[in-house]
Amino acid sequence: MPRLREALGSLPDSVFVDVLESDDAYAFVVDVPGATGDTVDVRVEGRMLAVDARREKDVPAEFDYRSEGRSLFLELELPLPPDATDEGASASVEDGVLDVRLPKRGTDSHSVPIEG
Repeated sequence: MPRLREALGSLPDSVFVDVLESDDAYAFVVDVPGATGDTVDVRVEGRMLAVDARREKDVPAEFDYRSEGRSLFLELELPLPPDATDEGASASVEDGVLDVRLPKRGTDSHSVPIEG
C-alpha cells in the first residue's frame, strides 16, 4: 500500500481522509463539510477511488461573504489497496462525513493435491 500512503501524504492540509482496515474490508472516511448524499459522487475507476463533493453555501440574507476559508468543491483520487474490490461496496454521508466501505477480495487458500 505504498502508493496509498504516498497519495494520503500529498493531500492538501484542508483535506482529511482516514483509511481503516478490518479482516474483510477497508473504510475510507473523508471529511466533506457541508456536502450531502445528493452533492457527493463516489466511483471506483480501475484501481482508483474517486470522490467528487460540493458544499452548498447557506448565507443568511443579512450577511455577505468577506472571505472564505473552505473550498466549495473536493475532487479526490486515491489508489486502492491491492486486495480491495468494488463488488459489494457501499457509501454514506452523515454530518459532513463520507464513509466508503470496500470489501476485500476473498483470500481463501486451498491445498492442491500432488500426485506421485
